[in-house]
Amino acid sequence: MHITFYGAAREVTGSMHLLTTDTDRILLDCGMFQGHRKEAAEKNKVMPFDPGIITNVVLSHAHIDHSGRLPILTKNGFSGRIISTRATAAACEYLLPDSAHIQESDANYLNYKIVRAALTELRKSPRAKKLSKRKLKKIKMLLKKGRHELNLGTINEYIKMLRLDAVEPLYTVADAEQTQEYFDDYPYRHPVTIGKGITCTLYDAGHILGSAISLIKVRTNGIARTIAYTGDIGRFNTLIIKDPCLKFAEKDRDVDLLIMESTYGNREHESLIDLKPRLQRVLIETFERGGTVLIPAFAFGRTQSLLYLIHEMYSEKSVPRMPVYVDSPLAINLTRVYGEHFESYDKEAHAVFLEKGINPFQFKKMHFVGSVTESMALNRQDRPQIIIAAAGMCEAGRILHHLRHKIHEPKHTILLVGYMAQNTLGRRIEEQGLAYEEGGRKGDPPMLRFLNKYYPLQARVVKIDGLSVHADKNELMHFLKNANLRVKKIAVVHGEEEQSLPLAERLRGEGYAVVVPRRGETIAVR
Repeated sequence: MHITFYGAAREVTGSMHLLTTDTDRILLDCGMFQGHRKEAAEKNKVMPFDPGIITNVVLSHAHIDHSGRLPILTKNGFSGRIISTRATAAACEYLLPDSAHIQESDANYLNYKIVRAALTELRKSPRAKKLSKRKLKKIKMLLKKGRHELNLGTINEYIKMLRLDAVEPLYTVADAEQTQEYFDDYPYRHPVTIGKGITCTLYDAGHILGSAISLIKVRTNGIARTIAYTGDIGRFNTLIIKDPCLKFAEKDRDVDLLIMESTYGNREHESLIDLKPRLQRVLIETFERGGTVLIPAFAFGRTQSLLYLIHEMYSEKSVPRMPVYVDSPLAINLTRVYGEHFESYDKEAHAVFLEKGINPFQFKKMHFVGSVTESMALNRQDRPQIIIAAAGMCEAGRILHHLRHKIHEPKHTILLVGYMAQNTLGRRIEEQGLAYEEGGRKGDPPMLRFLNKYYPLQARVVKIDGLSVHADKNELMHFLKNANLRVKKIAVVHGEEEQSLPLAERLRGEGYAVVVPRRGETIAVR
């Protein structure tokens, strides 16, 4: 038996690990690479194996960097089941079609640019270096319906007529919806047969609603081996959901290989005790400037934690109760999923809200923004308020348009509350914005390119780590030392090298046998 690491090896996104026995191939997660568009597209479009050879998939949780390539699997010959918790299956019902919609939209826009460029070259006169503005406008009018809607029929006709190489989405909304039929969901601590002599039991990972640590027991030739896959480990004593499991069933305690995440393997988060005062200070200072607090947030997990915390502060009257907008249809649907799975909430959430008959995610001044028209109107508002918009790493979605309207004014605040992967706009805002703040905001502001233009980063940039749903280096050690697992060997994954390698050294210092695999590397489990 062996494990091959096909994604999230010395990097954060694209989680995918293949467990192989003599009879079965079990895939642990099937995540999408996220980051620079061209690099991510190259990594995502080709699966490293024939999907038809996969027996079953065990999905740790619904985040796209763990689930986002499932539709590629299911549309290309996979005939097994996707094993997950019930909350994870419910969340994927919204997350995967949303991912497909973004890909279709991106492909349509890139095809528009391809056709526009081809027509521009065709309509140049032999002597002209470039086309006149009038002729360029005619081409745009031909390929668009109004200012914003693309004329897809005309674009596709020109692609065929001119024999252009069209950009294809990784999968369509229909493909994503079809994937839902493959889900087979179970409660925590319920053993499931997933292969010949192979069972899987899911335990609470405390990361997001429905997230799971997978305990996989394999019996071959009379010998039993256990692989534990953490997925993403959550923090302890955090908001809404229960802590990561520390008490595993006796039969699952002996672990031959622990595949363990390391997103923050060399960092410490801010204290959870300081979280609310820091957020209060950001809100109050921004409101006093007459500005908007703009928060790029993942639609699943981070948005709900923010709403929960703001609801608490508004109930306590510890901050001015300005309007709060959740500008994400996806976040609206996923907040509904949160509302349907109270069984995953911790004792505090029950005591503060549920036992009083209060919905944690709805309160006065809070508004869900569904339509594009409403979102565009919100773009133009210039007043003290809070806007929570997707996507969390600022690579797509409505957050880009809010940034376009707010990034150039110092009275506004861009509040970063989550991890920003390398080569994302969110990472550039984080690194360049925080450096500008630390330098006293002197000199010219950083210039950031997105939506095909450059914008000065004049808005205040603040990062609060306390809302992270990933365990930091001390919490990872707390999990290892306090869980009742007996671990023989650890494979450190899901972390950039500056996080995974120091964590591995620390683990070796604690007496663990540790490997930090590279993408495509295989290790035997003996």
